[in-house]
Amino acid sequence: MAATSSLPIVDFSVWTSEGTPLERLAIAKELVTACHETGFVHIRNHGVSPRTLDNAFAWTKKFFDMSHEKKMEAEKPKESIAFRGYIRQGVQKAVQVLDGDKEAVQNLRTVPDFNENFNYGSDQNEEQLNIWPPESTLPGFKDFAIKFYWECWQTAQLILRALATGLGLDDEEFFLKYHDGHGNQIALRHYMPVAAAEIESGQKERLGTHSDFGTVTLLFQDDCGGLEVEAPREPGKFISATPIENALVMNVGDLLQHWSNDYLKSTLHRVRLPPLQDRYSGETRMTRQRYSIPYFVAPRSDAIVECIPTCCDEDTPAKYAPLSWAEWMHMRSSTAFGIE
Repeated sequence: MAATSSLPIVDFSVWTSEGTPLERLAIAKELVTACHETGFVHIRNHGVSPRTLDNAFAWTKKFFDMSHEKKMEAEKPKESIAFRGYIRQGVQKAVQVLDGDKEAVQNLRTVPDFNENFNYGSDQNEEQLNIWPPESTLPGFKDFAIKFYWECWQTAQLILRALATGLGLDDEEFFLKYHDGHGNQIALRHYMPVAAAEIESGQKERLGTHSDFGTVTLLFQDDCGGLEVEAPREPGKFISATPIENALVMNVGDLLQHWSNDYLKSTLHRVRLPPLQDRYSGETRMTRQRYSIPYFVAPRSDAIVECIPTCCDEDTPAKYAPLSWAEWMHMRSSTAFGIE
C-alpha cells in the first residue's frame, strides 16, 4: 500500500480570470516549482466547470454501461497503434520500456491492466481518425465529447502559457507554437471492480507503472482513489494522490522533461488499490468501480523537441539530442499495444 501524502495544490484562478501580470507570474512560478519537485500538481479553479465535469463522468458511465457488443461497434482496429476508439480490457498495457526491448515489453504484458478505455481526439486530425459509436447507439455522446475536448484545450493552453512564463521564457506562447490542439487525446477510462488480493498478489494491475509520453496530462478523476505517484527523491516508493473535488491533476510528460533538460520531472505513476477502506465490499474486498478522464496534451506530429534556452547554457549543456515527437510517439504507442 502506498504512503498517504498530498501533492502540491495550485490555485489557477488568476490565469482563468483577469489576474495581473505579477499575480500570473507568481502562480506560474508556483506551478513550475511543483513540476520541478514532484512532476504532479493539483490545480484548482482551472476553468473546466463542475457542471461540465459532472456531465463528462455521466457520459463516461453511460458508455461503459453499454453491452460489450455495443461498445465493440467503436472498437480500435487490432493492427492500429493509434489511441482511438474502444479498447477492451487486455489490449492496452501501460509499460515503461524506453529502449525498444521487445522481450521486456512482452514480459510486462503478461500481467494485464484491468481497465477498459474509449479514446478520441480532434475530428480534424487526419493522421489519427476517431472511431465513434453510431449515433443511434448512444445519442448525444459524440456531440458532448467534441465540446468537452475543446473546453479542456482552453485550459491546457493557459497551462502551457503559465509553464512558459514560469520557466522564464520571454514568449509565453513558446509551447503553443508547437501545439495546435489537434494532437491531443482524451481517454474515458473505466476500472472494473476487482478483488484486492488479485492486485496485491500481482495477478492483475489496474494501470501499470509508467510515465506519460506527451507534453502534459490533465487528469479528471472520481473520488474512488487509487492513483499513486513515485515519491520525490525516493525511487520505488509511491504516494497516494488523494482526489480533490473539482480539481484536476496535472503531470509533466516526457516531452516537457526533454524541453526543460530534466528540470521538470516526468514522474512515474500507476493506479493500484484505493487507500480508503470504504471503497471495498465483501469478504474478498472487492474494489468499487473507478472512472477517470485523462486529457493528454501533445504537439503537432512534425514537432522537434529541443532544450529551451532558459534550461541550458555553457555550464549546463543540453542532455538530449533533438527529439522527433512522431518517432517518440510511435515507439511508446507500439509498446503500449505490443505491436511492432
